[in-house]
Amino acid sequence: MSADVVANVLLTGMLTGMVYGLMALGLSVIFGVVRVVNFAHGEMMTIAMYATVVLFAHWQIDPFVAMVPMALAFFVFGYALQSSLINPFITRPEHSQFILLVAVATIMVNLLLMIFGPSARNVMVSYQLDSFQLGALLFDKARVYAAAVALAAAAALFAFFRYTLAGKAVRACADNNLGALVVGLHVKRYYALTFGLGSACVAVAGCLMVLLVDVTPVLGPAYTLLAFVIVIVGGLGSMAGALLGGVLIGLSEALAGLFIAPSAKSMFSFALLIAVLLLRPQGLLGKRA
Repeated sequence: MSADVVANVLLTGMLTGMVYGLMALGLSVIFGVVRVVNFAHGEMMTIAMYATVVLFAHWQIDPFVAMVPMALAFFVFGYALQSSLINPFITRPEHSQFILLVAVATIMVNLLLMIFGPSARNVMVSYQLDSFQLGALLFDKARVYAAAVALAAAAALFAFFRYTLAGKAVRACADNNLGALVVGLHVKRYYALTFGLGSACVAVAGCLMVLLVDVTPVLGPAYTLLAFVIVIVGGLGSMAGALLGGVLIGLSEALAGLFIAPSAKSMFSFALLIAVLLLRPQGLLGKRA
């Protein structure tokens, strides 16, 4: 097998991994602040993918254009979901939170099955089969654009948390819940803001992912599990770790598809997860509790 083939496969895996990283970033942000694991994360991305398919099929709206209203809609949805349904469970045992969000995920999957049926749907844009060439390397246009948008969205989220007053307040709530309450911060409102931002991230990731894979209603649980693998590899609560974990998982899947079989990609991903848990249990960029 030539080095050019391996290099192109690694490049494809890295670009796909950046989109994975954005997907996992939403999960990492929510857990890092709210300390609630969103077991409906992949299902939310699947809904965004179906919404993108509908917008493209009926109004020819490009996924890169659709992601703006989609992010706004999912921010509102996430904010409302946290405020109305999840906030009352914040102080309850973890198993209660788990059951609640698994129930939400199950409802989402079955609603998609009722509305769209089990058949796969996709989006076929004009540039989807085009590529850029740099020497022996071929850069798939859709993946390049998707990776660039994923990095831009992640950078915007980093900037929000680092440089804005609201972002600093969210970080204060995450670092010291009691201290934030003492100084007068509306902690539950900032929790809802964080959940909304995490939902917006997964919506943008869904708009990008529909360019790379076909969507079916049962895709959600698989991507929820993949997001967990990514954030554990990168480090729970670490935003940079989510991006790094996404890239590593993308590379591992690409190598598995090249050297073994496409069906073996999960085996490589979980092997990487096991190796990280054995050697660095807090994740590559996580902090030891």
